[in-house]
Amino acid sequence: MTKRDFAFLLAPGAGAPSAHPRMQAFRRMLEPLGTVVPFDYAYAIEGKKSPDRLPRLIETHRAALAALRERHKGPIVLAGKSMGGRVGCHVALVEPVDAVICLGYPLCGSGDVSKLRDEVLVSLATPTLFVQGTKDRLCPLDLLDGVRQRMKAANALHVVEGGDHSSLVSKSELKARGVSQEHVDEEIRKAIARFLAVGKPVR
Repeated sequence: MTKRDFAFLLAPGAGAPSAHPRMQAFRRMLEPLGTVVPFDYAYAIEGKKSPDRLPRLIETHRAALAALRERHKGPIVLAGKSMGGRVGCHVALVEPVDAVICLGYPLCGSGDVSKLRDEVLVSLATPTLFVQGTKDRLCPLDLLDGVRQRMKAANALHVVEGGDHSSLVSKSELKARGVSQEHVDEEIRKAIARFLAVGKPVR
């Protein structure tokens, strides 16, 4: 597929609307791969701090997807930061899309390992890529590995060494490794490109 084929519907996390600097960084990360269309959930547009309940989040996400389909006839990928990725997974259960990219999947509700948000993942049939930091307390990699083994959908994992829930690495660690955050983000972009190119797990 060429760059012009793909359209990414980019969904924000609970505390970071589309205008947030990190969301803008994710947008720039995806732009070399295709058209990127960010959107915000209704509660954020209305100026509220607390997210809507899941049914309304899904409704807003599906409306944004329908609007994108009106002007883009090629393959569509649902990309989402944290909550946006989780809601995207729910949307993919009822809407045909080509792939889902979870940028920091919130597997553990409030960081509680006893509250796994895994039901939607094991129900998915859509190819899914997880981009996860090793220091993300909302998604311990050992727990995610167990979930991935139970998933029926083709799935892959890109690990961000030292990354937090936003795939950000501390300045001290970046310095120790002799790399920049831009380098880390470029590696994420490459992982996404590989995943979309092969359409099957990259392990």
